[in-house]
Amino acid sequence: MNAETRSGLWMAAGAFVLWGLMPLYWHLLKTVPSLQIVAHRVLWSAALVAAWLAWKQGRGWLAAVLAQPRLARLLAFSGVCIGFNWGLYIWAVNAGHVVETSLGYFINPLLNVVIGTLFLRERLNPVQWVSVATAAAGVLWLTFNYGSFPWIALALAGSFGLYGLIRKFAAVESVTGLGVENAVLLLSALGYLAYAEVSGQGGFFGDWDWRPMRCSSSAARSPRCR
Repeated sequence: MNAETRSGLWMAAGAFVLWGLMPLYWHLLKTVPSLQIVAHRVLWSAALVAAWLAWKQGRGWLAAVLAQPRLARLLAFSGVCIGFNWGLYIWAVNAGHVVETSLGYFINPLLNVVIGTLFLRERLNPVQWVSVATAAAGVLWLTFNYGSFPWIALALAGSFGLYGLIRKFAAVESVTGLGVENAVLLLSALGYLAYAEVSGQGGFFGDWDWRPMRCSSSAARSPRCR
């Protein structure tokens, strides 16, 4: 095993550990609507990734991608897929469907194997087929014992598998692709967050309401009436 492969395995293991702990973080934000959490994820990811890319590649990184229409379309589609995936994932966790979301990400590697063999012409050796069959048997057991049709799990696995397939065909560096995906979702995220905050439903500025308030005698003690 060379150094690059070893490094990749450690990074993958670390990513999955963080992924497993993430529902604990979403649980702390359960009072915030799931759509707002996703919108904030888009906003701050877009800002940080754009700053990084501007520093590393210069200000023309986005124009370089947009100059390739096919690549831009692929990344726009992958951005919609990952936005849907994250929105469903966060909603499901905060709605009490943690087990089903976990099942979805158990199914996803198996779906990736199917995608790899059908669309990318990859081949597995006998030992790998045994591993895949064993994992599939475990997933089927969990699915049949879940008690209801696992639509959340299947939607999570399907959207993430489709996202991975699109990114496989999008010949772009990973961070650049992430920057374009966030840019595609940024305007809708900003519009929604602005509406939520102005209407008093936003989670970022707390309970502050930007609308004018008429102070009656019953509201005279409100800080906004002083």
